[in-house]
Amino acid sequence: MAKPVALLIHGMFMSPRCWEEWIPYFEEHGVDAKAPPWPMHEEPPRAQRTRHPDSQLGTLTLAQVVDAIAEVASALPEPPALVGHSMGGLIVQLLLQRGIGRCGVAIDSAPPKGVVSLKWSFIKSNWGVVSPFVEARDPFLPTLEQFRYAFCHTLSTEDAERVYEKLVVPESRLVGRGPTTPYAKIDFNKPHAPLLFLSGELDHIIPASLNRSNFGKYAKESGVTELQELQGRTHFTLGDTGWEAVADAALAFIKR
Repeated sequence: MAKPVALLIHGMFMSPRCWEEWIPYFEEHGVDAKAPPWPMHEEPPRAQRTRHPDSQLGTLTLAQVVDAIAEVASALPEPPALVGHSMGGLIVQLLLQRGIGRCGVAIDSAPPKGVVSLKWSFIKSNWGVVSPFVEARDPFLPTLEQFRYAFCHTLSTEDAERVYEKLVVPESRLVGRGPTTPYAKIDFNKPHAPLLFLSGELDHIIPASLNRSNFGKYAKESGVTELQELQGRTHFTLGDTGWEAVADAALAFIKR
C-alpha cells in the first residue's frame, strides 16, 4: 500500500528548510513528506537576505502563494494531508475550503479575515508588516531582535542568532497583510475535510487565544475540527527542543 503524502507548508520569514527534520521523521513514521517552497523562496536563506530589498518579492500576494501550493497538491496522485505553520496554517484552511487536501493540520495558524487579537505581543510582533506608515510593496526583513521576540523569545540571543542565520528570509508585506483582505475569508459553515489546530502556549506572534478564536468560528457540523494547545511552546515550535511532540500530534491526526 502506498504511503500517505503530506505537504508541509512553511510560513512567513521562513524557508522550506524549517521542515528539514520533519521530513525524515514523517518518513520513519510511514508518511511521505514534501515541503514545497513558496514562490521566490527557492534559494538558500542567506542568498535571499543578500538580495533584500527585492522589489519583485514585494509584489508577492497571499493568493499567489495559495495558488502555487494548490498546484503542487493537485499534481499528486492522491489528495495529500496538509500541514502548515503560521501563514502556512491559514493556507491550509484556505485550501481545505477549496476542497484541496484530505485533512489539514494548522500549527500556530495565522488568522483568516475577521479573526483578530488585541494582545500586545500580537500587535508588536506584526507591526513591521502591517504598519500603515510603510509602503505595502516594500519587502520586510526582521532584525534578529524582532525575530527573537516574535518567534523564539525563550531562546538565548546566541541560539536565536543561529536559527536566524539558518532559516530567516525577507518577506512580502502584501502576504502578511493578506489575512485582512476578502481573499482570506473562510466560510465557517461550509463542509470541509478534518482540520486540527495546534497552538503554542507561549507564542507571541500568534497567541494561543487567537487560535482558540479561529477554532471556535467553525460550525460543528462543517466537519471534524479539533484544537490542542501545546504547553511551553513558542512560535518556533517546528525546530525548538521537543519538536517531535508537535510532529507526533500532527502524525496521529493524519494517520487516523
